[in-house]
Amino acid sequence: MTDARQTLAMLDAPGAPDAAGTDTAACRWLVEGRVQGVGFRPFVYRLARALGVRGFVQNRSGQVVVVGEGPRQMLARFARALLEQAPPLARPRIVSCAEIGMARHDEFAILASEDGDGAGAHLPPDCFCCDDCLRELNDPDERRYRYPFNNCTQCGPRYTLIARLPYDRANTSMAGFAMCAQCRAEYEDPGNRRFHAEPVACPACGPRLVCRMPGAADVPDTADALAACVRQLAAGGIVAVKGVGGYHLLADATDDAVLARLRERKRRPHKPVAVMFPPQGGWLERAVTLDAAARAALFDPVRPIVLAPMRAQSGLSAGIAPGLKELGAMLPYSPLHYLLLQHFGKPLVVTSANLSGEPVLTEAAEVEARLGEVADGFLHHDRPILRPADDSVLRVIAGKARPLRLGRGAAPVEWRLPFALRRPLLATGSQMKNTIALAWQDRAVISPHIGDLGSPRAQAVFEQAIADLLALYGVTAQAIACDAHPGYAGSRWAMAIGLPVLKVQHHRAHASALAAEHSDVETWLAFAWDGVGLGDDGTLWGGEGLLGRPGRWTRAATLRPFCLPGGEKAARAPWRSAAGACWEIGHPWRIEQHAAVHHAWRRQLNCPRTSAAGRLFDAAAALVGLLDEASHEGQGPMWLEAAACNETAAPVPLPLAKNAVGLWQLDWAPLVGALTDATQCAAWRAACFHSSLAHGLLAQARAVRRETGVRHVGLCGGVFQNRLLSEQAVSLLEDDGFEVRMPERLPCNDGALSFGQLVEAGSGQC
Repeated sequence: MTDARQTLAMLDAPGAPDAAGTDTAACRWLVEGRVQGVGFRPFVYRLARALGVRGFVQNRSGQVVVVGEGPRQMLARFARALLEQAPPLARPRIVSCAEIGMARHDEFAILASEDGDGAGAHLPPDCFCCDDCLRELNDPDERRYRYPFNNCTQCGPRYTLIARLPYDRANTSMAGFAMCAQCRAEYEDPGNRRFHAEPVACPACGPRLVCRMPGAADVPDTADALAACVRQLAAGGIVAVKGVGGYHLLADATDDAVLARLRERKRRPHKPVAVMFPPQGGWLERAVTLDAAARAALFDPVRPIVLAPMRAQSGLSAGIAPGLKELGAMLPYSPLHYLLLQHFGKPLVVTSANLSGEPVLTEAAEVEARLGEVADGFLHHDRPILRPADDSVLRVIAGKARPLRLGRGAAPVEWRLPFALRRPLLATGSQMKNTIALAWQDRAVISPHIGDLGSPRAQAVFEQAIADLLALYGVTAQAIACDAHPGYAGSRWAMAIGLPVLKVQHHRAHASALAAEHSDVETWLAFAWDGVGLGDDGTLWGGEGLLGRPGRWTRAATLRPFCLPGGEKAARAPWRSAAGACWEIGHPWRIEQHAAVHHAWRRQLNCPRTSAAGRLFDAAAALVGLLDEASHEGQGPMWLEAAACNETAAPVPLPLAKNAVGLWQLDWAPLVGALTDATQCAAWRAACFHSSLAHGLLAQARAVRRETGVRHVGLCGGVFQNRLLSEQAVSLLEDDGFEVRMPERLPCNDGALSFGQLVEAGSGQC
C-alpha cells in the first residue's frame, strides 16, 4: 500500500518545469476502502478546485481513481488532504501512486463510473440521519421539512437498497423514482452535499408513506399517515413500521398494558425488547446509566442498540426487560424515527417485526399476512428494501463497546486477512446467530446477522445473502467452509452444493476469529466457552482452552463433562442441565420429580456428553431457583448474571487436574453444593458461581503457562457476552501477568463463526 508519506516523497523529486517555468507533475492515485456512497468523489472535486489541481476522479468497481496535474507542492498538499480531510463516513486507503505523463487537462472533472467485476468493491453501510438533514427536517422554510426520507452523501440507506455495483442510482431500489428538476440539479452539482447522493429524494419525487389500519380506509398522504400512526401509538396501539432494513413493531414503552399485549401476541413472554428514546425530554438520562464507552457507542453514526444499566424510577414499563437489570437503548437513526418520536414525545419499544428467531420482514404484504394478529396498524413506505438488516447490538465489557450482533450500519464487515487465499472461499457460519462470509485473495466480507436457521424463511434469507455477496462482489466460490456438525442447516447446504467442503470444528472457528482480530499475537491460549459445538471426539464441547494459532490449535483445557438428559431439549430447559450435572456427581436433585428422565439418563438414552460452559450456566440458573424452562435462547445465563451483578461472594475452590487424555480439566462439582445452599440468598449463590468460574479459568491458564510459557489469553464464545464473568476473568488474568484479548469488531458469539471458519480453513491454503 502506498501511503501519504510515500506520495509526498515522490512529489519531492524535481520534475520538468512547464512553459511558465513552474515545477509541475501529473500523478495517478488508486484509492480503496469506504469511498463509495459517502461523498468522496465530490470531496475530491471540491478539494482539487480549491487547490487549482486539474484532472479527474472516477469510480471503478469499488475503487476510486484520482488523476491530478499541477505544481508539485500543490499536489503534495492534495495527496495529504485526500486522507486527512476525507468526509466523516469515508475510510480511504491509497493503494498505489504513480507519476504519469502530463495530459494537460483544462480543469478537474468527475467522470462517469466505470463498471468492473466488483471484486474490488466496498459496500457502503446504512447510516443515520446527519445534522444537516435533521436541520432541514425541522426547518419550515426547507422543501424537505418533515420529509421522512431526507438524506445526503453523509447519511441515509445504502447496503439495504443496492441491487448491484457500482453504487449508482440506476443500480439501487431508488431507480424507480425519477428525480424532480430540483433534486436533479442538486444531484448534478459537485458543490452540493447531495451530489451523487444516490437515494436523494424530496416530497415531490421520492418515496411516500401510507398508513393502514384494519377496518379503516388507507391514509395515503405522507404527513397524514405519520399523524395517524402517532395517534394509534398514543391510543395504546402496536404499529408495524417499515424502516431502513425492515419492519419494526412500535409501541408505547411506558405502558405496562401495551407491553403485556405485545408479549402475548408475539408469544415472547420474557425476551427483552429495545427502547428508542426521543432526543428531547431527558428520557434517556432518566432511564439508563451510561459510561463514556456506552455513550460513544450510542451516539455513533451506526446508531446501534446499546445494553446499559437501568435506573430506578425511569418511567418505563417493567415489561421492557423482565428479570434483567439492563435494557437495550437506542436513538433514532432515520428521519422517519425522528419524526415519530418528536410527535409521540415518549420512548417507544422498537422490536423486530418477525416471528421468533426469523430475519426481520421487509415486504408490506408479508408483514400484514404474518403479523396481522400482532399489529394494530401498519405504516408502509414504497422504497423497496432489497435485503433485510436488523439493528446492531453492543455491550460494554471490560471498558469497550463490543458487538453482540452485526446489523444495520455495521455490516457487511470488510476485512484484510493475514494471508492470501489460493481460491475464493465461502463460509456458512453456525445454526444460531448465523452470518455468512466470503473471502478471496486477502479480502473477507462478513454479512449482517441472519438469525436462527431453524425456519424456512431464515434458510431462504441465508441463501439470498450468499447469492447477494457472490453477485455484488463478482466472486465465484471454489470451496465452502462449514461447521463440523452435520445437522446444521449451513452444513447441509454446503454438502449439497457440489463444491469441495472444508469442515471446521466449532470452537477452533471461535478461536481463529479472535486470533484474526489480534493478528499481532503468535501463540494463544484461547478459552472458547459457549453452548455446545460438536467436538472431534463426537461429544459436545463448549468449555475448551485451545492452544496455538489458526490452523494449529490443540486442546489444552476443558471442563468436567456431564450428560444432558434429552439432548437438544436442554437448550430451552435449564432444569435438564441441572439434573444432568447433579446426577453426574451423585446428587439426588429432583430424581423423584423426573423419574422417567432419570431412568433414561441411567440408560444413556438421548443423553449426549458435554463439556459446555453454557449448559453449566443453564444448570446454575435452575439450581439457584431462577427458572426451569427458558422462553428464549440464553435466558438462564442472562437472569443468572442479573441476579449476581450487585452481590459479592468468595469463590469456591474448584479442583484442577489432568484428565485421561492429558487435558487440564476443571471440576465444577463443588459448585453444586453452593448453588443449592438454601441458607444463602439467590444473589449470593449466583455471584459465587461467577466468581468460582473466573478463578477456575485463571487456574487453567496458569497450568498451561507453566507447561508452555504462553502469556496471551483470548476469551471467545457466547459465554463471554456475560459482562460479570468476562470482567472478573480479565482482571484476574491481567493481575497474574497475562495479556488478555477479547473480540472488538466482531461478536464473541456465533455471529463471528463464519469469519472464524474462513480463517481456520484458509490458514491451510496460504
